[in-house]
Amino acid sequence: MSERELRRSMSVFPIGTVMKLTDLSARQIRYYEEQQLIDPERSEGNRRLYSLNDIDILLEIKDYLSTGLNMAGVKRALTNHLLMKRHAQEKAGKTLTDADIRRVLQNDFLNQGGFLKNESPMLRQPRL
Repeated sequence: MSERELRRSMSVFPIGTVMKLTDLSARQIRYYEEQQLIDPERSEGNRRLYSLNDIDILLEIKDYLSTGLNMAGVKRALTNHLLMKRHAQEKAGKTLTDADIRRVLQNDFLNQGGFLKNESPMLRQPRL
């Protein structure tokens, strides 16, 4: 893990700061945690601590909801986003080809249309 990624993954922000940065209420943030969209660390006093990566995810959730996606759609979109990120990290330095981007987009459209409902999101393979 690069130093930059290590810094982004350090959980240092309390919920009050995250509320100010994301313009979300504490209840909304806790709800997204209940939905397993984020997983903040806990301090010794059992307080939630968030990383910059957590804040990025919260902002993405907010953007998805503002475009009209429901919570199931947000979960699928975030799963696809994480799969794309993992795929990019595996290629480490290689650029995505047009075919890779097409596969990811097609998978996203199939997910949004509900055509892949019975499959686990982590096991889905992009289809051409």
